[in-house]
Amino acid sequence: MKCFLTLCSLILLASASAQNPAGFRMGKTTGKLPYMEYGPGDDRLGGAKMTYLDSNILVTVIDSLNTDYIIRLSQNHKAFIPKENVRFRDSGIIHPWNLSGNWKISGDNRYDYLTINLPEKLPYRSIMHVDPARIVIDLFGITSNTNWITQLNTAKEISRAWYEQTEDDVMRVIIELRHNQHWGYQIGYDSILSKLIVRVKRQPIVNDIRKMNIAIDAGHGGDNVGALGITSGKPEKEMTLVFAKILETQLRKAGIKNVFMTRNTDTSLSMPDRILALRAADPDFLISLHLNSSGSDTVRGTSSYYRYIGFRPLASAIHNRMLELKLNDFGCTGSFNFALSGPTEYPNCLVEIAFISNREDEKKILDTKFQKAVAQKIQAGLRDWLKSMNKN
Repeated sequence: MKCFLTLCSLILLASASAQNPAGFRMGKTTGKLPYMEYGPGDDRLGGAKMTYLDSNILVTVIDSLNTDYIIRLSQNHKAFIPKENVRFRDSGIIHPWNLSGNWKISGDNRYDYLTINLPEKLPYRSIMHVDPARIVIDLFGITSNTNWITQLNTAKEISRAWYEQTEDDVMRVIIELRHNQHWGYQIGYDSILSKLIVRVKRQPIVNDIRKMNIAIDAGHGGDNVGALGITSGKPEKEMTLVFAKILETQLRKAGIKNVFMTRNTDTSLSMPDRILALRAADPDFLISLHLNSSGSDTVRGTSSYYRYIGFRPLASAIHNRMLELKLNDFGCTGSFNFALSGPTEYPNCLVEIAFISNREDEKKILDTKFQKAVAQKIQAGLRDWLKSMNKN
């Protein structure tokens, strides 16, 4: 009898702990483009971002720091999330085990899909690998009960997929691709079911730039002025729009019909609004145009930026062509924490054309011949990048 009572007490204690262990609070992600950060670090672009998340994902808040909540991803992993992206719920149970179900790999006329049945909408993060090209996704709070992975012949880009249970409550999903170039992917949950869907974009059948949907972003705009020209006082927002429109014109003259501009006028657009507009436009790739600035007027040159290693070839190809304009080499920089570099849905590159804070660079920036030459070099870089894929 004593043993039975002790067992009952333990069960009740475990149940109470499961509902609210150590005073943790349960919430769900909300708002435009909720995201997680690795830690409390910060700079002018914000803290180092781990990933964007879908809405209505269950999160366990364990602490608070300034404008962020600290959330528990698994036994050994935490993340930071903006407080505005969490709404608390009145009650909820933290289950001791969240078991994964079976997988299915399929495709339609443009994308491949990996679907994973899960018991709850839980956080994830993803990483791009190259050589070979892979998408690696960590599912937090998930323990495998996946006993088969079905792959249909309708899948054309996903070569194969498997998992590793890297920790008791972290399931790692590995998706191997058929081509070296990453063309993008989107991770999200079914709107009703707790089914994770990874949508993988295929490499175009023909790498013909004329058949592609190209997005151009003129940096800044409206109340986001950007830097000012060191002698002219011209705002960056004005000049990036000039460069963007010239690039658009040249692309259309080259027979490219599908060009999407994030802005055509001097308008205020938040980064989430730009990203959501780009998501709706579904481009094959994005070029974002900016002008650099430094506290020292001697710093000059051109640079390109990317976040994910799978998108480096695009940034590198454009950067190499920009150097033909006799600009100083300011580098091709990865892991760049710029908002428009964050989406994984399409290759993207930010081009800092030159330094508006340097007198020599500014003269070039204001020169109409240079403006047209920049558009020509970016277009040449795009063609170089696409041509390189024919060797894969």
